[in-house]
Amino acid sequence: MTRGASSGRRLRVLAVASGGGHWVQLRRVVPAFAEHDVAYVTINPSYRADVPDARVFIVRDSTRWDKLGMAILGLQMLWILIRVRPHVVVSTGAAPGCLAIVLGRLFGARTIWLDSIANVEEVSMSGRLVRRFAGLWLTQWPHLASEAGPEYAGRVF
Repeated sequence: MTRGASSGRRLRVLAVASGGGHWVQLRRVVPAFAEHDVAYVTINPSYRADVPDARVFIVRDSTRWDKLGMAILGLQMLWILIRVRPHVVVSTGAAPGCLAIVLGRLFGARTIWLDSIANVEEVSMSGRLVRRFAGLWLTQWPHLASEAGPEYAGRVF
């Protein structure tokens, strides 16, 4: 899968999602990393109850229209990446995941972007933004997969 995987060494995985369906979908794919050390980043402090034995970082949610909020979120993600030093960053979106993928790649981590199942007609804007930084870009809809776009490997629902 990534450096260290073949040697049996536990990888540090940073799993990032905003709220609602993004969080639910992330929780469905994280069992693939059961043998590794997973830390979570999300926007809702109540989600800590979903992963009581894991490290959970809470960040500000933001949108592309909130420049100050995005700057703060970017600094929060940078701080988390420095603390965790993940081998792998995986995200289902949205803004926190987008920044985590971009910064994670700059830190040398393997990156996985899983576009939300809610994006039926086209890939998400965040997915289009991170495609250059995502080592693996996945869609949950077979008709959205393409040579230049995301791959389809099934759905999480």
